Amino acid sequence: MRIVSLCICLLLGANSALAEEVRLTNGEWPPYLGQALPHQGIASRIVAEAFALEGIKVHWDFYPWARSLMLAQRGQRAGTAVWLRSDERDKDFYVSDPVLDSSYYLFHRTDHRFNWQTVNDLKGLNVGGANGFDYGAAFQQAEADGSLSVRRMTSEYLGLRQLLAGRIDVFPMDKTVAFDMLHQHFSAAERAQLTFNPKPLRSDTLHLMLSRAVPGNAELIARFNAGLKQLRDSGKIAQYLIQAQQPLSLVP
Repeated sequence: MRIVSLCICLLLGANSALAEEVRLTNGEWPPYLGQALPHQGIASRIVAEAFALEGIKVHWDFYPWARSLMLAQRGQRAGTAVWLRSDERDKDFYVSDPVLDSSYYLFHRTDHRFNWQTVNDLKGLNVGGANGFDYGAAFQQAEADGSLSVRRMTSEYLGLRQLLAGRIDVFPMDKTVAFDMLHQHFSAAERAQLTFNPKPLRSDTLHLMLSRAVPGNAELIARFNAGLKQLRDSGKIAQYLIQAQQPLSLVP
């Protein structure tokens, strides 16, 4: 009986250990996410540490964004980080409390200043955008109905290059992402030629999403939210964001 009991305990212990690990998909969006970044990026660090506070270890699998979403949607991975919330995604995923805030601004050259209040004010400008990016309902609708002409590009890096070259007038980007990209890949002289309009194009929150196709994920998202609140209340999330933005002071 002792041997049987010991075997049962060992099996239960093994299952418990497996249950305390979660495999998530991720993508490349520095400084928030990136396989080669310290802690795999700011957002990845927050997700991993929030889970760790609940005794759960995160394993990251990096893929192109469409594949990351598909694998999680089908339940081939527990979930994916981090995403904008939408009604469509709510159907397939349990969506966490906000992990980070994200605000998009219109970047432009310093010699081409402008003011705007609505998307209609952008008519007549050469507007850039990156493939697959959603810049808010008003922007997307104006682009779809042809009232706003948008030149979509394969990457945000290319968008900034086109902006510097004067081939477009404005290019929308998450400010933190833009600052990091400018600091990492552009010279001080190039950075000095760019700035952004202080009015945000859109402001949203980014979330962890856990697949509804995976049993136990309803409880897992609740545990994550508890860990996330504890991490936020500790002040560490604010600290990580400040640390990440320290080198960005070189950007005007």
